[in-house]
Amino acid sequence: MIKCTKAFSKNVSFAALTACLPLLITSCSFQKYTPKTIDPIANAVKFDQKNPASAPFQQYLVNNGYAANSLPLQQWNVDDLTYCALYFHPSLDVARAQWRLAESAEASSAEKPVPILNGHLANSNRANQDISPFAFGLSIDIPIETANKRDIRIENARHLSQAAKLDVAQTAWQLRNLVAQSFNEYQFNLQQINLLTDEESRRQEIVAMYQNRVNVGAASNIDLSIAKLQLQTTTSELNTKKQNKLVLLAKLANSLGLPLAKVEAMHFVVDTDIQKVANLQTDNLQTAALLNRLDIRIALERYAAVEAKLKLEIAKQYPNLVISPGYAYEFGDKIWSLGLSGLLTLLNKNKLGIAAATQLREVEVAQFEALQSKVIAEASIANAELTQAQQVFINQQKLREKQQSNAQRMERKFSAGEIDRLELSFNKLEKIASDKNVALAQFQLLTALTQLENVLQKPLLSMKTQTKNNTSIEDLSFKKPAD
Repeated sequence: MIKCTKAFSKNVSFAALTACLPLLITSCSFQKYTPKTIDPIANAVKFDQKNPASAPFQQYLVNNGYAANSLPLQQWNVDDLTYCALYFHPSLDVARAQWRLAESAEASSAEKPVPILNGHLANSNRANQDISPFAFGLSIDIPIETANKRDIRIENARHLSQAAKLDVAQTAWQLRNLVAQSFNEYQFNLQQINLLTDEESRRQEIVAMYQNRVNVGAASNIDLSIAKLQLQTTTSELNTKKQNKLVLLAKLANSLGLPLAKVEAMHFVVDTDIQKVANLQTDNLQTAALLNRLDIRIALERYAAVEAKLKLEIAKQYPNLVISPGYAYEFGDKIWSLGLSGLLTLLNKNKLGIAAATQLREVEVAQFEALQSKVIAEASIANAELTQAQQVFINQQKLREKQQSNAQRMERKFSAGEIDRLELSFNKLEKIASDKNVALAQFQLLTALTQLENVLQKPLLSMKTQTKNNTSIEDLSFKKPAD
């Protein structure tokens, strides 16, 4: 500490007033604590009141490109349900809150060090009668950051804030993928129920025909038993699918963030052109994945934040300074002073902090390279699965076309009396089996498409969520529902 002193004439009462003045000013602007309790019961009631037909959600749709005269929606596809998830699902609110927290940290990082006001009052026992018994002192410590530390701190907070913002978009994409998967599973289950219902009806007809033949001695009980066992298997599978319908609907409701009762009242429609999916060409997937993946961009922002942290640790080699001008009245003497202080960081030059930050950067580099390799592998696997699903779907379509031709031929034979109704019924079962194979292949194809889109985090077909107002899901995720 370096101090220079010189007596000069000042009024002690003025010094005391100066010391109290900042306290009087700042006391008028103190914020008061306001408690905010969490009420689980109120939250449950709030959840039950979520409604896709509500006026605020309709306005949200209008703000994002929907025509007002088309609302409320009577039919819901995957794109419409995506808007539901972006508006109602609480996980997006959590991500937005974390982003606002990061923005607050970014704002606070720009604050400059606050000066510190020091004062003291003393009284002596007047052992020496020729001096004043009182002593007053007032000084202020003015911190000065060196080596551009404040700008580096701002840079670090800005990259962390950007990473938190991209986390919001990442959450939105995860919701979209969850909605698409749940929707595809639910629609596939409905297809299975319809086909199994038709199959059950045909097998009941076959059992009845075998029963009639057994009664007249034209068939054996073994044939009848086999037909009944096949009917029982079909009925059991149909009951399982019907029971699973509510489970899948609840899963879809969970992905939307809506009560199950509200989702049960919605009418869903599939408007995806399956032939476009079957003929979709996917090129330059690796480049698309590396350019569009939000976790890649988040990793780059976190790496930039670590770089800024290393720069800050290096800057800490240079000590910050504190200038301390002061005034004192000491037992009759009037004294001014000027102090200069700083930590002796030059002794160790922050070697441990720099080493830790350097190692942290190496960790981020290794994690980024691992993430890149993972993304490339995932894109290749998802593309291979889509290609395979496309081929399976095309093959099943061709087999169904052959079966349809065969069914028409059998109908003509039945009309001509060349075959009986039992043989015709078995042929219809073959057609149902072919339809079931096509439905399964279509479900696998849509699942593979959804997975590839999620890996790329980019829609591969023209979707309303990408074309309305030219706004992408990523941009929508940053908006608050009220925007």
